[in-house]
Amino acid sequence: MSNTPTSNQTNQAAETDQSQDTLDTDVMQWLSAIVALVGLYLVASPFIFEATETAIWNDRLVGTAIFLLGGYNFYRLSKDQLGRSSIASLAALLGLWALISPYVIEMGSTELARSTVISGLIIAVLSAYSAYANDEADMPEPPLSAS
Repeated sequence: MSNTPTSNQTNQAAETDQSQDTLDTDVMQWLSAIVALVGLYLVASPFIFEATETAIWNDRLVGTAIFLLGGYNFYRLSKDQLGRSSIASLAALLGLWALISPYVIEMGSTELARSTVISGLIIAVLSAYSAYANDEADMPEPPLSAS
């Protein structure tokens, strides 16, 4: 007898490997929605808390960009496509900017500064994970070795 796997064993092994490496698009869709909503909150936060003119422009521009980037990946995932890791990476970078911006520019109030830091942290972490997961799911599978 040979040690060559039957086609049934090969299919079962492929299904097992595929189920381990698949991306749960529902979870990724929720992550993109959260990123978009936190971006929208970033837009609104200077109008909730006392803010300088610079902080208003910073949070409005960065929040709008994050809202659009998160919304784009949400849309792609809702159409059963993978999210773009480059889009999520850009959102993560903007989240990092939101995280450090209160230390660079005058925000006007500690509440706004704290809100911007927390929003930036949430956006950076979720977007970085989204970029990583989408990039891993987009990688081609290595060929099966015939051993």
